[in-house]
Amino acid sequence: MGWNTCRAQPVVTPGYQLRPGAANRDGPHIVGVMSDATPSNASAAQTTDFETMTRDIAEVPAVEVIVTVAVNLMSAAAVKLGLTEEGDQYKDLDEARKLIHALAGLLDAGATEISSFHAAPLRDGLKSLQLAFREASLVPDEPGQGPGEKYTGPVFG
Repeated sequence: MGWNTCRAQPVVTPGYQLRPGAANRDGPHIVGVMSDATPSNASAAQTTDFETMTRDIAEVPAVEVIVTVAVNLMSAAAVKLGLTEEGDQYKDLDEARKLIHALAGLLDAGATEISSFHAAPLRDGLKSLQLAFREASLVPDEPGQGPGEKYTGPVFG
């Protein structure tokens, strides 16, 4: 399963079925499930639609894909840190750590590919998430050991 960044809708590839994420305790997520069987009701319209979606994603510049993924990681990390209107309802610091670390790795790896125009606000957002994580932790990590600090170095307020 991929994402059509132009329309922000899931792109379902052949062989995937969507079902509600019953195993997820924190909300009604959609999970892609791989199936060996080809859907029996696959039609020419579905094939044409898939080809259209493939062309749509092919037209998106790499910088836009990188920035979109970074923003999605930032949003997910903010939710897992409890920084949304729902507050602590979805708070999960272990998950937030993973998301922040992935965001830092993406920004570190993509720094040469995206301009400072895109990178600067993403780095600011990453630092804000790292500081929020440190504040939310009952036992703060040692400087340089927090999420993403492998890539950014120690983060101080």
